[in-house]
Amino acid sequence: MTTATPGTAARERQAAMPFIMITVLIDMVSIGLIVPVLPALVGSFTSSQTEQAWWYGAVAFSFSIANFISSPVLGALSDRYGRRPVLLVGFCALSLSFFVTALATQLWMLIVVRLFSGAMQSNASVANAYVADITAPADRAKRFGLLGAMFGIGFILGPVTGGLLGAIDVHLPFFAAGGMALLNLLYGWFVLPESLPPEKRRAVDWAAALNPVAALAQLGRLGGVGVLVAVIACTALSQFILYTSWVLYTSFKFGWGPLQNGWSLFAVGIMSAIVQGLLLGRLLKRFSPQRLAVVGLVSSALGYVAWGAASQGWMMYAVIFCNVLGFTVAASIQSIISGAADATTQGRTMGTVSSLQSLMAVVAPLLSAPLLGVVSHLPRGDWRIGAPFYFCALLQLAALGLAWMHFNKARLARTGAAAPSS
Repeated sequence: MTTATPGTAARERQAAMPFIMITVLIDMVSIGLIVPVLPALVGSFTSSQTEQAWWYGAVAFSFSIANFISSPVLGALSDRYGRRPVLLVGFCALSLSFFVTALATQLWMLIVVRLFSGAMQSNASVANAYVADITAPADRAKRFGLLGAMFGIGFILGPVTGGLLGAIDVHLPFFAAGGMALLNLLYGWFVLPESLPPEKRRAVDWAAALNPVAALAQLGRLGGVGVLVAVIACTALSQFILYTSWVLYTSFKFGWGPLQNGWSLFAVGIMSAIVQGLLLGRLLKRFSPQRLAVVGLVSSALGYVAWGAASQGWMMYAVIFCNVLGFTVAASIQSIISGAADATTQGRTMGTVSSLQSLMAVVAPLLSAPLLGVVSHLPRGDWRIGAPFYFCALLQLAALGLAWMHFNKARLARTGAAAPSS
């Protein structure tokens, strides 16, 4: 029997980062494929723009509520059995859900399959825990940024391809996405290594895992986190309102179809990849994650207002490319929270963060659908159609205020602790 040297073990764990990055890339390409066409598929079962907005909200809600309930469970299972098997289950469920969606003939079928997909898929949170497993705390912000870059590249390749395929047939991107998810399942099965060694695994606390509200409270009690839970909630809610509103908003305001929406989301992916993959590491050498989070929230708030007020389609692209620092917020906050958790609870912590984000995804369509519904009758170009984005700007300002108070309080506490006693 041979024993791996410390250097060999380090190289094996280092090699796992490219593997998980490729896994996330394939996963996000498959998800991105359907973004420009899902509202159009829902619209094929409805008779008006108002009805389309409401039913699309219901389809989005069904995925989010199931994911909110299941994310802590899947995160806890990854702490017990490892990240790899939970990821493989997620890929399998994702593939099945895409194929069934493509074959759906009624709205209730879309809602049922989205419930199933949400309950079985927690790939983002498990991927974050995977990165935390193989990364020293000081390097996690940069690594989360690289993971975010894979999300961005996925949204470069996915939506524009989905838009091109959707222009041919609205069902075609769902078959393509199902194939991509199957490819990820095979890649994960044969290539992706496990990141969590047996000695760092822990038994599942079912009482906590099955109670997402209690898990959120536990997250808030982590040292150094506190009201950052509310910051995550506000930023995630605004982000999910953006996601659930973007395609219908541009359709109502500019008359865009799947192809135009695919290219606009392509632009979002380009900026996310550039900022998180290339610029974030350099920015972190000059600024702390706390400062980047604050400046990024300011940039995001201004960006949401500009998107809502845009009167022509090209303005949406201008705002995307100007909102550079807004793409640094998620990685900055995640690195702070990850640093507050120990090695044995990374999966549960990241799963709880994902659960909080899923809760906001539950709330988002309940807000975006009515906001879009009440403005769906307005003529194209009317500034009031941007109501969902104005609301997002208010959420970003609330997050900015909470983050500023939290970081300032922490700074004063450190200053007081460092001061010599008299």
